[in-house]
Amino acid sequence: MEVRPMQSSRRLTRRLVPLTAAGALAGTLIAAPPAVADNHTVTIDILGINDFHGRVEANGVVAGAAVLAGAVSQFEAANPNTLFVSAGDNIGASTFTSFVAQDVPTLDVLELMDLDVSALGNHEFDQGRVDLDDRVIPYVSDTFPYLAANVYDRATGAPAFVEFHVETVDGVDVGFIGAVTEDLPALVSPAGIASLETRAIAPEVNRVAAALSDGDAANGEADVLVVLVHEGPATASEADITDTEAAFGQILRDLSAEVDAVFSGHTHRVFTYEQARDGRVARQVVQGGQYGEDLAHIELTVDRTTGDVVAAASEVLPLTVAVPAPTPRDPRAVRYDPLYPADAEVAARVAAATANAKVLGAVELGSISDDINRATQPGTDSSGNPVVAENRGGESTLGNLVADVQLWATQDLGTEIAFMNPGGLRKDLVYAPDGIVSYLEAAEVQPFANTLTVLTLTGQQIVDVLEEQWQPDGSSRPFLKLGVSGLTYTYDPTAPRGERITQVWAGDQALDLAASYRVVANSFLAAGGDNFLTFAEGTQRADSGRIDLQAFVDYMATFGSGGSAVSPDLAQRAVGVTLVDAPAQGYAAGDTVTVNLASLLFTGADGQASTVELSVGGTQVATAQLDGAAVPGTDDSGRATVSFTVPETGTPVLPGATLEVAVTVPGNGTSTSFVLPLAATTAYLEDVQAAPRTFSATVVVTNTTDAPVCGWSLVATVDQGDRILTGKQVAAVRQTGTTVTFTPKGGFGSLDAGESVRIPVQGQHDGALEALDVTSFSTTACG
Repeated sequence: MEVRPMQSSRRLTRRLVPLTAAGALAGTLIAAPPAVADNHTVTIDILGINDFHGRVEANGVVAGAAVLAGAVSQFEAANPNTLFVSAGDNIGASTFTSFVAQDVPTLDVLELMDLDVSALGNHEFDQGRVDLDDRVIPYVSDTFPYLAANVYDRATGAPAFVEFHVETVDGVDVGFIGAVTEDLPALVSPAGIASLETRAIAPEVNRVAAALSDGDAANGEADVLVVLVHEGPATASEADITDTEAAFGQILRDLSAEVDAVFSGHTHRVFTYEQARDGRVARQVVQGGQYGEDLAHIELTVDRTTGDVVAAASEVLPLTVAVPAPTPRDPRAVRYDPLYPADAEVAARVAAATANAKVLGAVELGSISDDINRATQPGTDSSGNPVVAENRGGESTLGNLVADVQLWATQDLGTEIAFMNPGGLRKDLVYAPDGIVSYLEAAEVQPFANTLTVLTLTGQQIVDVLEEQWQPDGSSRPFLKLGVSGLTYTYDPTAPRGERITQVWAGDQALDLAASYRVVANSFLAAGGDNFLTFAEGTQRADSGRIDLQAFVDYMATFGSGGSAVSPDLAQRAVGVTLVDAPAQGYAAGDTVTVNLASLLFTGADGQASTVELSVGGTQVATAQLDGAAVPGTDDSGRATVSFTVPETGTPVLPGATLEVAVTVPGNGTSTSFVLPLAATTAYLEDVQAAPRTFSATVVVTNTTDAPVCGWSLVATVDQGDRILTGKQVAAVRQTGTTVTFTPKGGFGSLDAGESVRIPVQGQHDGALEALDVTSFSTTACG
């Protein structure tokens, strides 16, 4: 089959920036070989990024495009035989500055950096094939090509995009072959790529590699072959890199021996790996993480006569370094200093994009009816002055709203439950001055431009996620409260680790621990971020192709415009319930129950009702005023200690029976419940069959202790005129007056905790046999 090439000679017009003090540290990591190692070999440095996602501005560990450009320039100054490549996802899921301008700022800075070639990533298809074909590719085509050897046009059956590109470096032809993840159809809108077919990566790459190595100049030739593949391992471990049950491991296993190096992407990992090849220098396989935080580097020494790679090495270099920067509030705070000087031309383009974003950020998205805030707590500023600070341990109206948005945005994918991490919320949505939310304000709430990931979790795994809100010992924040949607639950903060979640409902149904649920979370949380490691165990994972910020923009357009406004939901979705000194055998009618309630009010939300009501069977049994003061680091705002009396049930209480107690805060919409374990009735009558003067019945006796017994005796009273004559083969019966004593026969004396024995009885009555009132139940311990 014909291959589609794009070939050019090496441009030698790059900017050369001398090393500065900041760059010298990074420079020591570079061997800085001469361009020609000897008369027969040439050393080629290939620098790679992946999953840049429009991170043009510096932001902590993200170095920004200007520093990335400076790093590339330093390599070029050390070795003019340097190439700069990408493994895809240069655009899409971008931060606001690039996102709001349709990623033109990102395309511009990549051109200014003289990017040589890039694979297509799935996010290049976010706006569909038409946008990619008609806007993105033409915009950069005079600087670099986008490659994908495994994507075909359904109508023609021909490759839909350029498949390879050759750069000539000091007499050596370096060929690049591109490929995009085979999961592409599941990662973007199907309608946008309906005309495209995605095929298996390794066979298509090998097809092009064979053509570039067959000696036929007519179809393109290359001395060195490098694959740019937008696919990667689940983790940076060698086990996952080589896992042949997974997509990336299969690619490496099946890849042609002609391929000398692989730049990977898609999974946002940092790794280097050497893959052995028979009779050849080991293949270098690398991935450079994400967002331009790091720079992947492969050094190839090539025999210019034979075109063979005679030596190879690889590394991944950070572009920033963490420097201690303690403050009074956070003595462990750090800042991130660049390791390379910023490129002035790129910095100017980024500054222009930032200024433009501020103008575009003023666009109105919709309205809110009141402040929608993060949780708060007392704190201090950098000078030690008291301030109202963010509390990531508290449930918030903003966290729940964002979870609602993400569930709404992905319901067409079958999602049922959404989670939002509190650290992903960087500002509040403030009503002042007029309730209008601007584009910039929305972007400042969620500035990370995370994609929304859909995955499947079991009910038990959902419980495990909720348990992980209590962070590992030693964490700087011991508790992180997740925003949730489609889910409510109760918890006991005093219970042991791993046992704090007490009840969970998915919608209005109790969570089924064995069932599977489709869940959505942002890509950070879905990968196990913030120690929510259970998310990483989810199955059937898929990038929804939607960005958290865009989902919010669409939600505001739907629910916050046209005279409507989005309002804070004051209903709590998680409530703390702790029973105080609960009896081991459960509560009996007439007992006093004392319960500590928490998380019934939001901090930082006005207009909340402050009375909690408890009811049983629709009858109110207690009310209490709520204490709304924040407790730093916890979700304890809205606390009350409430006592009430267990009502009579009117019927015998069977072993394992419970009593549901409803908890409501009527003015806020909060409604949940908890269950009281009830003490089983020690003995009662059932199956009473009465004749004019005689009766038969069954006396049910239950071991209501918490241990097995090997003997027991029951003393009860009956009405005057009633007489129980026999317990048949199960128990001996002795009656004196109205007092009846039951003593078990044979093996009927042994009862496990909670086990019952049924005693068939016969007797006489004077009118009707009505009740059996237990006077005492004595037991004999086993052993």
